[in-house]
Amino acid sequence: MFARYGPRYRYYVIFTAMLGTTATALMATMTNVAIPVIMGAFGVGQDKVHWVATGFIAAMTISMLLSDWCVRAFGMRVTFIGAMVVFIFGGVMGGLSNSIDLIIVARVLQGAGAGIGQPLAMVLVLQVFPVDRRGRAMALLSVGIMAAPAIGPAFGGVLVDGFNWQYVFFMSAPVPAVGIFLAMFFMPGRDRRGALPAFDWTGLVLATLCIACSLTGLSSGQREGWGAPIISALFSVGIVSGVAFVLWELTTSTPILQIRVFANRKFAASMVVGLVLSLGFYGAGYLVPLFVQTVQGYSPTRSGLLMIPGGIFMMMILPIAGRMSDKLPGYQITLFGLGVYGCSSLLMMQAATDTAFWVFATWLIFGRLGQAAMMPTLMVTALSTMKQEYLSQGAGALNFTRNLGGAIGVNVVAVVLDQRTAFYADAFAGLQTPDNSATRYFMQQLGHILNQMGWPLEMMRPGVLHLVGQSVYSQASMMAFKDVFLFIALAFFITMVPALLLRDAYPKPKPRPETKPAPAARGG
Repeated sequence: MFARYGPRYRYYVIFTAMLGTTATALMATMTNVAIPVIMGAFGVGQDKVHWVATGFIAAMTISMLLSDWCVRAFGMRVTFIGAMVVFIFGGVMGGLSNSIDLIIVARVLQGAGAGIGQPLAMVLVLQVFPVDRRGRAMALLSVGIMAAPAIGPAFGGVLVDGFNWQYVFFMSAPVPAVGIFLAMFFMPGRDRRGALPAFDWTGLVLATLCIACSLTGLSSGQREGWGAPIISALFSVGIVSGVAFVLWELTTSTPILQIRVFANRKFAASMVVGLVLSLGFYGAGYLVPLFVQTVQGYSPTRSGLLMIPGGIFMMMILPIAGRMSDKLPGYQITLFGLGVYGCSSLLMMQAATDTAFWVFATWLIFGRLGQAAMMPTLMVTALSTMKQEYLSQGAGALNFTRNLGGAIGVNVVAVVLDQRTAFYADAFAGLQTPDNSATRYFMQQLGHILNQMGWPLEMMRPGVLHLVGQSVYSQASMMAFKDVFLFIALAFFITMVPALLLRDAYPKPKPRPETKPAPAARGG
């Protein structure tokens, strides 16, 4: 390829890979602003619609384990094109779906294509760039990945307001289609012949069972009842398959996920921090657009614009955070990031129906500061003390754990939100009695308004009761969002305890100043 295209080939192939990673990262955030509209279109609650986000992240987490084997078996070009074809098919299927179940299946397909395609760009950087230029190449690659969360929600909001929610799915196709065309020319092909390499299919099946059953049981528990037989069965299968997965990976000769890397104290602590960081990032990305649209009445476009300042700020601060991570101890930067993100979540607890746009945007910017401080530090800290032969497995385990944290985070946020909304709705509804003077006055005012609007007398009382119920539910929903923000804040503050394990057990001795040898005596 270098002989055919010259030294510029490395930039051609990285640009091709960037199209795939940017499109998948864009789709991961762009759909969140359409979730409230999808809820209304299909008449479902957030206890089910959250699978539009959770299904994508969970499928991406599992399919990442297949990426390396696909490259070794079929080559970079076929793997990339195949992943993008699956991603495009999922997008078109989602746009044409007429039920929420088909949309969830489409998102799972998109996540599967994204998980296989995303790691390829990093592999290409290592293959086509010399060691002294890989840093700049990774920075170039990160531009698209960091820009997607900034522009994705706003772009999705414009599509929802200007057209409808289907176009959010349809617009996931053009960029990967260009990537497929360029991959036919610039992606390296298969460089091996013979039988397919060995793969840990047993481990993949066990991991899929564990993640799918656990997340399904967690999301369905509120609707079916936590003591229902189906929920108990799902959690039982998830736990058994999870234990079997760990035991299998410790004994097999070709593990899909190297479990032994978690025995490293710093690495294990980094995994815990990475899990919580992903919980906050993906959970807040799901929660904030839902809050401002359902509680504050924002349009999808306005809710997307709310996310842009924080994304731009994070793009600006990440290079500075990367340089600081080279100068300061990793545990100090991690503690700072956890504290800042936790305080940002506490600030968002103050959000109400009249919270100004730029006040909310400032709180999000504050949270992005904490996230940017931790992102470059965690990878370096996690892999700094590992042996050379475990670096590749450690990087894979880190990406797997962080994506798993995102899937768990969205699921847990949805469950807690649903539970607290039901709790406050029951509590507030119990206060709406004839003895409550405030309720009587409120109903009188509503009746007066409906009378001025020309409502018939026989419809007056049902209309007033409906509006009272809507008011109670809106208030319960706002209180539930506050509790979820508190839950995220507590998760970050509690994680500061394992973050202390990132500190070196024994401080490095300071180098002694060099002493100059005494001058030799003259004469004699």
